[in-house]
Amino acid sequence: MKMAKTHQIVVEGSLWGIRNTFYSSLVILAALIVATTIYLRKDRGHLFREISVPSDSSTSQCNLFSGKWVFDNESYPLYKEKQCSFMSEEVACETFGRKDLSYQNWRWQPHHCDLPRFNATALLERLRNKRLVFVGDSLIRGQWVSMVCLVDSILPKTLKSMHSTANASLNIFRAKEYNASIEHYWSPLLVESNSDDPVNHRVVERTVRVKAIEKHAKYWTDADFLVFNTYLWWRRPVMNVLAEEWGEANGNNCYNETDMITEEGYWGQDSDLKMMHVVENVVDDLKARGLNVEMLNITQLSEYRKEGHPSIYRKQWYPLTKEQIANPKSYADCIHWCLPGVPDVWNELLYAYIFHQ
Repeated sequence: MKMAKTHQIVVEGSLWGIRNTFYSSLVILAALIVATTIYLRKDRGHLFREISVPSDSSTSQCNLFSGKWVFDNESYPLYKEKQCSFMSEEVACETFGRKDLSYQNWRWQPHHCDLPRFNATALLERLRNKRLVFVGDSLIRGQWVSMVCLVDSILPKTLKSMHSTANASLNIFRAKEYNASIEHYWSPLLVESNSDDPVNHRVVERTVRVKAIEKHAKYWTDADFLVFNTYLWWRRPVMNVLAEEWGEANGNNCYNETDMITEEGYWGQDSDLKMMHVVENVVDDLKARGLNVEMLNITQLSEYRKEGHPSIYRKQWYPLTKEQIANPKSYADCIHWCLPGVPDVWNELLYAYIFHQ
């Protein structure tokens, strides 16, 4: 068997640094408010990158990120929430009482082509003898759960397993017949911090060792595909939810939202396009050093979907106070995403990258 080419990666910046050795392909999805991200087109003075696939024309290419959401209750959802063996209670909105389920039926439609249909068998064959590892916080954990649910149904119980290691920081779903694993490693800031415990990570004051990543990196340096997400955790101390984003002037949020944003080209007020440009420059530097890095920009397409968050329809890890019960929007989760839902499309785009890189 041919050994994958080894690359030395050095990423240095004001927020985070990586110094280690990785193998094969590396996919980075950098979370920008809603999750992971990149560039699609030229807009607002920033350069946008395209990941393209052949369109209907034999001479043109199609940008998968330029498109719109289309209601499709015949093909979507791609799996049923209650039929996924490893669904997370954090994103199981239907189980926790959500009645309007149309958030499960939206399909992302690029303007000039179709997004490749997700084929679980084909993906597992591509991942045969390989590791696909999602690294980061609870947002990317949701994407990992989505990917597991997308392949779960084609595998008999005896040919799949789930287990945890590294003090429960590393969760490994394994498709035994393919010797393939789809994993999530909890490391919300990528580098060492006092929020590294996968359960007890809520701290009053966050401490980060910006040049220390080896503690975490040893668990994913031999991965074949790596998907990173960390941006939200760096922004949390200064984050605010802007009421205008939810169509109200005074203090509303995703609570009771049932409709998506339909304005094409919409950018949320908290989208940091300058940070996107910084990330783009870092990726360019990595590519110049010979590393196969790709950025998949799912920020804008996700921001349309304000109705796709769990809101109050998820497991509450702490007892609700009387004040919270009296005011449900005070504890609405407007960060994570219901499943089935938006993260499934992120994985369809990742699937397209894996097969068209």
